[in-house]
Amino acid sequence: MKGLYIEATKLTPEIRLSPDENLFTIHGHSSPEDVRSLYYPVIEWLEIFINDILEGEYTYSKDNPLKFEFYLPYFNSSSAKFIYDMITELKKLGEKGIPVRIDWFYDIDDPEQKEAGEEMSELAGISFNYFAIKHEE
Repeated sequence: MKGLYIEATKLTPEIRLSPDENLFTIHGHSSPEDVRSLYYPVIEWLEIFINDILEGEYTYSKDNPLKFEFYLPYFNSSSAKFIYDMITELKKLGEKGIPVRIDWFYDIDDPEQKEAGEEMSELAGISFNYFAIKHEE
């Protein structure tokens, strides 16, 4: 499956979905004017990719889980809904026994970012790994 790459702007995160590299990252601020036009293609891509995994086109194991990384120093409520939708799509794999690792990065000086991840994790019913980092402007 062809990967998906969306370059970051001042209002949108960099989105890199690369199955061949097991690299799935969403990094940056997320407050797009048109949240649907940014995230609908991502959700559609994820749905196709998940179906490909379930059909055996990609293999993940305990030693090589599907790794999805979020680092969103800021995201608005409209973005939160789509981020949650992505997480619930990933949860479908876990329910089928396919290992998924979600890493949630947050600025060490902004504990609310971690709390946002904890809320997403709890609502979706999937565990996250949390990493505090020092954000450089």
